[in-house]
Amino acid sequence: MKITPEDTRWPKRLEGLKGMPPCLYVRGEIPDEEEKTIAIVGARMCSQYGKQQAFRFAKEMARAGVSVVSGMALGVDGYAHAGALEGGGRTYAVLGCGLDICYPEKNRRLYEEIPKRGGLITEFSSGSKPLGKHFPLRNRIISALADLVLVVEARAKSGSLITADFALEQGKDVYALPGRVGDALSDGCNRLIAQGAGLALSPGMLLEIMGAGKGLNESSGKNTKMGLATDRDLVYSCVDLQPKELHRILEEAALPVDRTMEILLQLQMEGKVLEVFRNCYVKYQ
Repeated sequence: MKITPEDTRWPKRLEGLKGMPPCLYVRGEIPDEEEKTIAIVGARMCSQYGKQQAFRFAKEMARAGVSVVSGMALGVDGYAHAGALEGGGRTYAVLGCGLDICYPEKNRRLYEEIPKRGGLITEFSSGSKPLGKHFPLRNRIISALADLVLVVEARAKSGSLITADFALEQGKDVYALPGRVGDALSDGCNRLIAQGAGLALSPGMLLEIMGAGKGLNESSGKNTKMGLATDRDLVYSCVDLQPKELHRILEEAALPVDRTMEILLQLQMEGKVLEVFRNCYVKYQ
């Protein structure tokens, strides 16, 4: 279907934003105004780590009822769509070509499945080829449809950073997955964080920020129960979804230092807590 700004189906998220297209072509649906949506974008030639994290974040966000928007490109985009579908949620792909063209062909399965559980969206009419100039342009729609943008992996010069720039211009929150210093695929994300983007450490953290955390069995309150012993309950409850330094955990837990460190190590080994910096911990989901 074709919709214009005069159509009642036109996304309200696009209203008032500069540079929006005169019309959209849609196969399936567009995000409902009440849907919480996250855009997950990143490198086409991503690492195995990038694939895993894009899939993991999208799956957990979808499980909690958050819809995933991306560009159906190879790499991070494709794994984000796949993760959302695996999580039983909704996902939307903004294309850089006409709806009648599946690009890239390797994502044919996604091209067929996404309209059943969300929608394919483009500003380009049928027959429009996937030209290079179309892809940076479509990024403004990806960010406009999202409440929050997550960049998983990106080189220093990346289309994902264009999406982040559009998001900031549109007043959207931008988060980035941190990576190893010196790794080319992490340069873009680490620079975004250095420039003030949020640090994405777990799906649960983003769900809490978006007010959609009920889908995961995690809480930042002091009564969190994980089937742990009493001391471990106490230490775990002192760790938040935002990084917290060891001295604050020690103050709140009021346990001996060696006992607290022992429990933190156990929680790390179980995958429940992550040491993001030296002596700085966060809940990990």
